[in-house]
Amino acid sequence: MASPFRPLHIKKYPKFVNENLLESGKIWKKLRNQKYIDETASVTSIHFSPVAPYDFAVTSSTRVQIYSKKTHQVKKSIARFNDVAYSGTIRNDGKLLVAGDATGCIQLFDINSRAILRTIKDHKLPVQVAKFSLGNSTQILSCSDDKTVRLWDVPSQVALSVFSDHKDYVRAGTTSINNPHLIASGSYDQTIKLWDTRSNQCEITMQHGAPVESLLIFPSGGILVSAGGSTLQVWDLIGGGRLVHSLSNHQKTITSLCFDSSYSHILTGSLDRHIKIYDVQDYKVIHSFKYNHPILSVAFSPDDTCLVTGMTSGQMAIQQRKSRSKDTAMALNKKQEERKLFGGTWEFFKRGQNYDGIEEDVRVEGTREKKLAKYDQYLRGFRYSNALDAALAPGNQTIIGIAMIIELIHRDGLRQALANRNEDSLIPIIRFMMRNITILMYRNLLIDVGEILLDLYSGSFGHKPSPVIEEFRKLVRKVADEIRIQKECLKILGSLRMVISSADRVHSVSTISEKETRLEASVIPGVETSLKTDMNNDEASCKVPARISSAYYYEERISCLEVILSSF
Repeated sequence: MASPFRPLHIKKYPKFVNENLLESGKIWKKLRNQKYIDETASVTSIHFSPVAPYDFAVTSSTRVQIYSKKTHQVKKSIARFNDVAYSGTIRNDGKLLVAGDATGCIQLFDINSRAILRTIKDHKLPVQVAKFSLGNSTQILSCSDDKTVRLWDVPSQVALSVFSDHKDYVRAGTTSINNPHLIASGSYDQTIKLWDTRSNQCEITMQHGAPVESLLIFPSGGILVSAGGSTLQVWDLIGGGRLVHSLSNHQKTITSLCFDSSYSHILTGSLDRHIKIYDVQDYKVIHSFKYNHPILSVAFSPDDTCLVTGMTSGQMAIQQRKSRSKDTAMALNKKQEERKLFGGTWEFFKRGQNYDGIEEDVRVEGTREKKLAKYDQYLRGFRYSNALDAALAPGNQTIIGIAMIIELIHRDGLRQALANRNEDSLIPIIRFMMRNITILMYRNLLIDVGEILLDLYSGSFGHKPSPVIEEFRKLVRKVADEIRIQKECLKILGSLRMVISSADRVHSVSTISEKETRLEASVIPGVETSLKTDMNNDEASCKVPARISSAYYYEERISCLEVILSSF
């Protein structure tokens, strides 16, 4: 008795990031269901709790309110301020909140009890920035209109560092996750300064060219993003504060910046009533939102499902992407089951299909034969040529065509499937090779297909112009372009290795000046770590293309591609 036919086995390959989906902005178009909430005054700050359920703090007028991300209702209201409050920020554990006010006071609150745990009054003018250090949760960073930047120790309420080199109001500040000793501040004197708390001095000064409103530092610690005026600028801290990008996509002042959870996108809010989303791969705008009033603050939830925007009018816009939870799905199913069944309805027809019976019942297992796909039907009848055409038909996934080629090789039927074809049936196969010849997982397989095609048809078409000859020429150009790109990538990889090697040598030199010692302790040691971390995590903060991950991979790939190029 013959064994039963087994359908085509689809091999599973590692999944890659769908860059086209990110570039097209589809992920951002799902942020709908816009809801407006009125506050008493301008919403100057919004900050999400880093821990679930991701509640967010909204600072407006003389109070900070904690909203539920799920219900959009106020859970806690903290109004123990003597003047306008600023920069309400939740700590990493979601238990404490810090905020400054217009009197120069910094207050630390317990979110659950709303009790004041610490009060610091050393600033002489309004504190516009008050946030927890990203690298040390027992420290608070504050930036004030008295032109000073201070780092506080929460338990002792003592200023660990005081920086006073700015010449105007300091309205932006942030710390580095990778290096807790580094602090960046932006001022209305149009400068950005990088401070080292170990030396208590400014290590790098960058000129933004406009009053600085907001700052961000990538987790690697090597790239800083600043917003001031209508310009967004990207700085290379490892390169000594070198300007990498300057972007002017807004018409008015950019007031707020934030990352998404993967640090692959930057969101900017502006007084021109727009929020723009930048892809950090190339710093191009992939999507934008327009609102009714100028924007002062913007925040994106850590689970990438909720965008909250604060405006000058006192309105707060909440956009949420729907995600049905298990509880919601179970409640919906229960509600549907409880509906009264009427004859002739679909619910009446399918009633009882989920009934499991009782222990005494005799269960008769039913087997329903699964319908075979068109290519499986041809394969079952040993019609290899038709099976290959059906697998490569428009609408099928690439992996189906690859699986069919592998199956035909196992059956020793690939040459039979490719033989005795006319021009119309050859062109889809050549175009399939052209689309996928540069993909690492498929390259060797498609090179084998190309060699069989050349062996079968090299003398069939002569030198007369024909669609098949033209498709072969396109394939040759595609392979030649890929080889050129890979060789360029190898050159770039060699340059990067030289940079890393140079950084190692600089780090090992012991006879350097005191100034260079401080710079090495704060910035230089991060060169190798930042580059390697960004290459491993596929982050774009160092602008290292994903193509330059391994020299051996590209050398092997070039040699394989040159085989088919020489054959043509």
